[in-house]
Amino acid sequence: MASALAPPAALSAEQAKVVLAEVIQAFSAPENAVRMDEARDNACNDMGKMLQFVLPVATQIQQEVIKAYGFSCDGEGVLKFARLVKSYEAQDPEIASLSGKLKALFLPPMTLPPHGPASGGSVAAS
Repeated sequence: MASALAPPAALSAEQAKVVLAEVIQAFSAPENAVRMDEARDNACNDMGKMLQFVLPVATQIQQEVIKAYGFSCDGEGVLKFARLVKSYEAQDPEIASLSGKLKALFLPPMTLPPHGPASGGSVAAS
């Protein structure tokens, strides 16, 4: 007896690459670029505000693309797509690269805090 709850939108690695590329391209569309710029301006590089302003816009842009591939048009669909992509990242360097590009579109670059005793000053070369 087949399960009626089989997960929809099971994509192969090749299909996942196509969808990732389409999602990345969607961020370049003029109307979406404007939406993202406005959201980033509102967030002022504050991580809390990024979650409040940028992430919802980025989620909507992704939803518009992935719904054509059987993912639900809500936050859960985006999460399922993200989990699917993550499952392919380790085995496919191209998917890992595309995934990194996608994340860079809506996550601010993270700077690591300095570590060690020399974190307060510069180290002189001898």
